[in-house]
Amino acid sequence: MRQMYHNGMNVECNLMTRQPYQEGQRRPDPRANQKQRTRQALVEAASELVKTGQEPTLAEVADRAKVSRATVYRYFPTPESLLIEVAQVNPAAEPVERWLQTLDVEDPGERLKGLLSTFNKVVLAEQVTLRTALRAYLDTTLENHRRGEVTATVREGRRIRWLDEALRPVKAQLTPAKWRRLRAALALTLGIEAIVVQKDVCQASNSEALATLDWAAQVLLRAALDEAR
Repeated sequence: MRQMYHNGMNVECNLMTRQPYQEGQRRPDPRANQKQRTRQALVEAASELVKTGQEPTLAEVADRAKVSRATVYRYFPTPESLLIEVAQVNPAAEPVERWLQTLDVEDPGERLKGLLSTFNKVVLAEQVTLRTALRAYLDTTLENHRRGEVTATVREGRRIRWLDEALRPVKAQLTPAKWRRLRAALALTLGIEAIVVQKDVCQASNSEALATLDWAAQVLLRAALDEAR
């Protein structure tokens, strides 16, 4: 890193990419992929233990995944938070994984519509489970902040992976920055957080919630593609 001046503002420049970091901009985490792999290894270790009929402790999961107990607590501060992920969240995501395997259309609007329709319907049907999971994610984040450990990966990031696949036909049309912006915006239109806003804040019915989120996603997609032309 070195200090540079751009339009009168002092910014840091990444010498590898020559891209300036504006003040307040979040820097990329160079260990993000490793953290994601660590979290996935913990979930897989817990899943293997659960399949044997156990209700594993965090210490047993740590031993199975060959990591320290402190590492497990960083990602899952309570056994309940890990078991929610293994026994409830992973099964709720399976319909989307199956849908992706059979995805055979190239129109980005249709692909996006299919993703939202598949997952948001699951979220509505599994609200109790996924609201409980959301509470566990928030509790984990707060606990990490309390300990001064703010870098652990709390969520698997399925939504981003799913959006990557759904939007694949248009990725080449967008700059990297605009691609990330579109993906980030669309992440607001699916999942438990989106449903919580629709149901609790907007007091929408299930059908209204699905229609509103689908409309918002299509508007965002069209705006991104129009801007790229």
